[in-house]
Formats: sequence, C-alpha cells, structure tokens
Amino acid sequence: MSRCHKIVAVLAAAALVAVLVPVALRGQAAEPKAELPVLVTSCGQSIGPTTIKVVLSRLKMAYEIDPLATPELLRAKAKAGTPYKSLIITMGASLKGMGAAGIEIEDEMSRATALIAEARKEGVKVIGAHIEGLKRRSQGAAAGDTTDEQSIDAVAPNSDILLVLKEGNSDGRFTVISQSKKIPLIEFEKTMDLIPALEKLFSK
Repeated sequence: MSRCHKIVAVLAAAALVAVLVPVALRGQAAEPKAELPVLVTSCGQSIGPTTIKVVLSRLKMAYEIDPLATPELLRAKAKAGTPYKSLIITMGASLKGMGAAGIEIEDEMSRATALIAEARKEGVKVIGAHIEGLKRRSQGAAAGDTTDEQSIDAVAPNSDILLVLKEGNSDGRFTVISQSKKIPLIEFEKTMDLIPALEKLFSK
C-alpha cells in the first residue's frame, strides 16, 4: 500500500470512529442520580407529596415535606449548614386541596417557579414528579379544568429529572418535554414501582 493510500485509510478509520463513538455514548448514558436530604412539596396541593412521603419513610431516607415550601426555606436550611440536596415537586392540581389552603393555581405556579429558581442558586437538584397518572391530567379533570396541565407547565420543563407514572404519559406529553429540554425521564409502571424507582434514584 502506498503512503498516500495509507493516509487515506487512516483518515477514513478516524472518520468512522468519530461517527460511531457518539452513538455508543448515547447508549451508555449515565442514569440520573440525586442526593439526600430531599424536600418534598407540590404544585397544585394534590396528595402526591403524601405518597412520596410514605415511600421515602419506607426506604428510611432523609426527607422533609412541606406542601407550601418557599424559597426562604431553602435559604434558611443552607444558611444553617444543613442544605437540601434535592427537591421533589409533585405535579397535578387538586381543587379541593387548593381550596383548603385558600390559594389558586396561579399562586402555586408562582411559588413553584420561585422555588425552582432558588434551588438553582443553591445547587439543589429539582425532580418533577407526576405519580398519579391520568386522573391528575386533563383527561381525568372536570370540563374546563386545566389546572393539572398548568401545574405540569410550571414544573416539568424546568426540572433536572422527570419521574413519571407511565400511564400518565400515555399521550407522550412528558416524553416530548424530556426530549426537547434534554431532561432525563424516569418512568415506572405502577405505583408500587415508585419504591425501587426512588431507591435507585437516590442510591450512590
């Protein structure tokens, strides 16, 4: 083989590697991970945080729950030297829950937005969780009630990780957000699968 042919062969091989390596790396993408302790709240005052609380308690993981958590709470914990490492915000609105708290969906969206902004400043990983399926989506809402979808709009595109019950993503809504925003999406099949999903997410 002439020197010229050898050079061409080497360049061709290098070009092939350049094409194939990114594909291989995509197939070996690191699984999303989060750290403890975690603060659990909601955007919409649904029962989602209670479900998360039960699972975290069962797994004996360090957490605190505050349905009306504010940026001030994140700042206070950081100032005290005991910062949260992760923030779980469950998506899905309950008109009953918001009514009991005397707030509207607009209040919840503003609070979630401010909480996420503060989490970014404090280096807290944001996990947007939709764990109640289609009953917390527009398909299960009363006519004209879009509060569930507004909750998703406020949280999902601004999360670092999405944790979603697969049935609640049957229309691909969370998949679209995940792909367009490059946010890792963790889906689980049924509610009981939330236990291994959170255990894996917070494992070292």
